[in-house]
Amino acid sequence: MCITKNSEILFIYDAKMANPNGDMDNENKPRMDYDTGTNLVSDVRLKRYLRDYFEDGLGKSIFVTENAKDAKERGAQLKKDNKTHTDLIDVRLFGAVFAESGENTHLTGPIQFNWGYSLNPVEINESSTITSSFGSHEGIGKDFRVKYSLIAFSGGINANVAKDTKLSDDDIKLFDRAMIKAIPFSRTRSKTGQAPRLYLRVEASDDKSILKDLREYISLDYKVAEHEVREIGQLTLNIEKLTEYLAGKPISEIIYWKDDSIDIKGWDSLQENYKGKMKLLNIDETK
Repeated sequence: MCITKNSEILFIYDAKMANPNGDMDNENKPRMDYDTGTNLVSDVRLKRYLRDYFEDGLGKSIFVTENAKDAKERGAQLKKDNKTHTDLIDVRLFGAVFAESGENTHLTGPIQFNWGYSLNPVEINESSTITSSFGSHEGIGKDFRVKYSLIAFSGGINANVAKDTKLSDDDIKLFDRAMIKAIPFSRTRSKTGQAPRLYLRVEASDDKSILKDLREYISLDYKVAEHEVREIGQLTLNIEKLTEYLAGKPISEIIYWKDDSIDIKGWDSLQENYKGKMKLLNIDETK
């Protein structure tokens, strides 16, 4: 059965001496908004974490996979296996553009993210030269990393669009857990040093209510100078304005996961205001 309620998502994770999203057009440096000094991460990068976790971590079939060179080839594979696009978890979540009958067709995904950005100003560590060799060939490159970045993503789930991809409540439960597990699962050389810190999915009471970008209502309080932040314990996430914004909104429940290491001002008030509606996400469920 398809979902019947909209949701708004706030996801926060951090990166310590890592490269959250390299820009291939700029020496693979971490993506930055140099006017504000904030670190940027594309929605495509976040979805890649999730897809890799679904495929390699859970053994689920996905559409955007390295096992096919393009959408046309992937479509042929599905046809051979007697599957449709909505049999695949990433299509039900994020939609897909695929080739069918010689024409490009697409399914709009009910789950969409905006680009993520750091809540703190970020410094990039000076490049170090890295050398790799394979057989008789040797490669030299540069290695850029952020010193510390606390990254916030905003996303939404559209219940009306979900009818087209057949997104179910069970899919959403799987998605919730993947949001916490996907980034730690991707422990590549440049991605080691990243950890999820907070996940909120604010589920509305219906399929009509839409909330604003929840990042507009959060901020940071610093325990050291902004440019000296190097770990999560040196700052406090302030959600007091978020709690005020949510007051009176048509909310069914708030699904959450919070890392013990993050200090959140206003957390007790949020739990008190939504007593009975706050639901702790169990990331160890198997179904």
